[in-house]
Parts: sequence; structure tokens; C-alpha cells
Amino acid sequence: MLVNVKFFKKIFLISFILLSPTNLSANDKDKIISKLSNLNSLEFTFNQLINEKTEKGSCLLEFPGKLKCNYFDDKNKELVINNKKLAITQKRYNKTYHYPISKSPFLNILYKDKLLEIVRSGKLKLNDKVIKLVYLGDNEIIVLFDRATLDLKGWQIIDQYNNNINFYLNIIAKNDVFKKGTFKIPEIN
Repeated sequence: MLVNVKFFKKIFLISFILLSPTNLSANDKDKIISKLSNLNSLEFTFNQLINEKTEKGSCLLEFPGKLKCNYFDDKNKELVINNKKLAITQKRYNKTYHYPISKSPFLNILYKDKLLEIVRSGKLKLNDKVIKLVYLGDNEIIVLFDRATLDLKGWQIIDQYNNNINFYLNIIAKNDVFKKGTFKIPEIN
């Protein structure tokens, strides 16, 4: 009888250890989904590392599919995405360039339904400070969330030009309403 009790205690302990992370990850995913579902816009600062080159700036993001970033660089660069159109303006040189982004994995971040799908189906990796969700769709996307607040902290992707992009953000404001025309794509000049 004593042997059976010890055996069941071991089975219970092993089951508890194996199942606890699953429950924790499901709970974390549910909380992130709830938080994202109530999110309409973000204002944030960022650090972006593309193939060993660091860029910094500030952005406005509005779901679905709108982003405007001003870079803190010598070219006074501005990036605007409005749905599937992208324009980069170098204000210092008064030049605007348009790029296709229809195949970019970056679009998965700009559309809340796609971002929620990444959270739902992504493989969860936890550490003390960050929750990583690894999504293997057409391209691998890693989305980062703060472990304490569950706020979006950034993403890691490889873009359509094979650039390795690590994007880290610091949220300043949530659910602000932006002026009409904020995300207007500039004309080519």
C-alpha cells in the first residue's frame, strides 16, 4: 500500500510539472489576446536593428494596417504605411520612394487579426522578462511581449529582401485617436 501511495505521488508530481507550463502558457496567451483585442492604436519609440545597423525613432500605429514612423537620423526619414502601400521620405533631400510590401511578413504585425492569429497559434517561449511567440507561417515571425505587463515589446522577422530585422519598442500611449491624414501616403517627387 505504501509503495502505491509513493508511486501515485511521483506520478502526480511529474504530471504537475509537465502540465503547469502548458496552463501558464495558455493563460498568458489568453491575457495577451484580451489585451490586443482592446487595442486600437499605439504611440511608441523604437530601436531597430537591420543587419547590424541600428536606427531609432518614434511611431504611430493604428489598426488595421497604418503606421507612421519618424527616424532620428541625418536624412530626417519618415516611413508611412497605409494598408498595403509604403512610402519612405527623406525630408532632408525632399525625396519620396514607394515600395511594395504585399509579401512582407511585417504586415502580420499591422493587422490585428493576423497578430491575434500569431498569438493563438505561435509557439510560446518564456523567460523572466519576455514572452516570445514564434510563428511559422510563410516566414518565421517572432513577436515579443513584456512578461510583467503583457504589452507588445517588438518583433523579429526576415523581410522579403532577406534582411534580418529586430524591432524593439517602448509604448508611450495606447488607444489615442490620430488626426485625419496622419497616415496619408506622400506623392512621388
